[in-house]
Amino acid sequence: MRLIRAKDYQDMSRKAANIISAQVILKPESVLGLATGSTPIGIYHQLIDWYKKGDVDFSRVVSINLDEYCGLSDSNPQSYSRFMREHFFDYINISPANIFLPDGTQTDSALECARYDRVIVEHGGIDLQLLGIGRNAHIGFNEPDVCFSRGTHQVTLTESTIAANTRFFESVEQVPRQAYSVGMQAIMQAKKILLIASGADKAEALQKSFFGPVTPQVPASILQLHQDVTVIADMDALALCPAE
Repeated sequence: MRLIRAKDYQDMSRKAANIISAQVILKPESVLGLATGSTPIGIYHQLIDWYKKGDVDFSRVVSINLDEYCGLSDSNPQSYSRFMREHFFDYINISPANIFLPDGTQTDSALECARYDRVIVEHGGIDLQLLGIGRNAHIGFNEPDVCFSRGTHQVTLTESTIAANTRFFESVEQVPRQAYSVGMQAIMQAKKILLIASGADKAEALQKSFFGPVTPQVPASILQLHQDVTVIADMDALALCPAE
């Protein structure tokens, strides 16, 4: 693991955006595994700024997003599809044909999960996977469990995840209880992994994930077994991690 310490959220976002832009510049047809949530927003805005300045070109990039809420269409304001358009895709030159997310309206979970796994395989896997981390150390929507999930799967969200995501909805009752998520196999097969964390509420998850035992009860801990992981976190998120 390579750990990069950032001064604050803005510094973390810029450092992470540097790594993603370098990936795209060096390999214009890169397959990016992208994440949603509040943490990556600063990264996306920085990449948009560099795109507008002509520093990075996304015309050949493929985006394969980690997850989507079950029951929400891509036009729903709270869907991750809508999130990605509003915070990133609508402002860069990525081809709509190269944008992939799970279909939250698909009620046949086996069919949808198999389809999404095929999308990943057909594009040769993920070159760089961007990850946030939940307060319970989930990555994507891979929640704490008795074993590590393999392929794309339908997840029943934990109460802590539902509570954390309530801030994006008008009430806790509106938060979907299930989601489709890329599994650990595709994540671990990514050539490079970039995990970002910001804020004191992520400190315990970060410490357990990278300085504790590898266990499915701490989903992100599996990243200790990957050969090319970069973690960028601000000082608050690193408060419980060793200084060196």
